[in-house]
Amino acid sequence: MSIDDTSMAKSSLRSFIRTAMKAPLLEQEEELGYARKWREDGCEKSLHQLTQPYMRLVVSMASKFRTYGLPMTDLVQEGMVGLMQAAARFEPEREVRFSTYASWWIRSSLQDFVLRNWSIVRTGTTAAQKSLFFNLRRLQAKIDGVGTHVSPEARTEIARQLRTSENDVDAMAGRLTGSDRSLNARIGEDGESEWQDFLADERAAPEEEVMLSKDAETRSRWLNAALQGLTERELIIIRERRLGEDTVTLANLGKRLGLSKERVRQIEHQALNKLRTALEPRVREAELI
Repeated sequence: MSIDDTSMAKSSLRSFIRTAMKAPLLEQEEELGYARKWREDGCEKSLHQLTQPYMRLVVSMASKFRTYGLPMTDLVQEGMVGLMQAAARFEPEREVRFSTYASWWIRSSLQDFVLRNWSIVRTGTTAAQKSLFFNLRRLQAKIDGVGTHVSPEARTEIARQLRTSENDVDAMAGRLTGSDRSLNARIGEDGESEWQDFLADERAAPEEEVMLSKDAETRSRWLNAALQGLTERELIIIRERRLGEDTVTLANLGKRLGLSKERVRQIEHQALNKLRTALEPRVREAELI
């Protein structure tokens, strides 16, 4: 953004704030009346009259998120998105103040915006991580005072209050104290190397991947051939107990097959011995090659 664009954005923000502060607040009956007209008749004038007095609420809540380093103009815009969402979903018949209802939507919109834009690395994908992201600094300051290091006592207390693990607290603390860095950034003032030059590729080499793929295909053929030597009942038990994603219990298999739990266990053991007998010669032969 150029200097002129930045100046225009700041000027627009100041104008918006002045307008927001001048709008008179509504009595409960007034806002309910506007909400009904908007909901039932789609009256855009009523929507404007309902939301304009609460633009000051958007400004107030957006200012609390400035510590995350995002432009105030963007925060206000996202807060307005939340305000419009609140107006679209507000139910006048519940007789709840619109400001109370809108606060949740504004805060939610602001939090989502911060999480999406604070870092290029996605942060806070679960409810617990979001809570940790937005409360870690406050709780740390309350326990340790000002500082970047989270003491063991603070880590334990924060994890307890936010119902998360101490490892998650440490990980989030590291994210909040760090900053995004380009992989193309030079190392040192006069260095020619970039950060990406020192990233190790932990994937298998192409020739190794081919070998692993062929080995997997061979083992699959051996197993399929060995399974042909099982009885129908043994095959069912092995597939359900050993080859499926979810292991079926002995008791459930027994009910399905009309057998006792112990009998199913015996048949499974017997089938595994058959498979071992069929596969061991192939494995020994392959090791000699």
